[in-house]
Amino acid sequence: MSTEKQYPMTAAGKQKLEEELEYLITTKRKEIVERIKIARDFGDLSENSEYDAAKDEQGFVEGRISLLQTMIRNVMIIEEGSDVRDVVGIGCTVTFVELPDEEEEEYTIVGSAEADPLEGRISNDSPIAKALIGRKVNDLVKINTPGGDMDVKITSIK
Repeated sequence: MSTEKQYPMTAAGKQKLEEELEYLITTKRKEIVERIKIARDFGDLSENSEYDAAKDEQGFVEGRISLLQTMIRNVMIIEEGSDVRDVVGIGCTVTFVELPDEEEEEYTIVGSAEADPLEGRISNDSPIAKALIGRKVNDLVKINTPGGDMDVKITSIK
């Protein structure tokens, strides 16, 4: 018996996926079908780049729809809160200083479906999150990243 992968995410992340799924099913599918219909009218399909492009996009969209349905079906809602926690976990916002230069960084650990490093939301599968999960305030942590090792001290967990 195989169990499907769980997708940890916030309620807002799940809603965002549901909205994307709704858009793809109700709007994007219809647009692509119309593009295919128009491209067929151009004649010989073997040399019709518009038709090929529309079919490729259709394949991509159908794959994305399937993935979104699987993710939503197997979602594991994580709670985001502003309360102080003892241990780093998914849904926590972690502040740490990089040693020795004391440069402060803050990240919220989320599931991979919601990760957006530019917005400070890192995947629980990332090297930084993996190193921080299970740790406490004032812990010194060595993080192995593709850019090299970095030593940090956790200053707060929310």
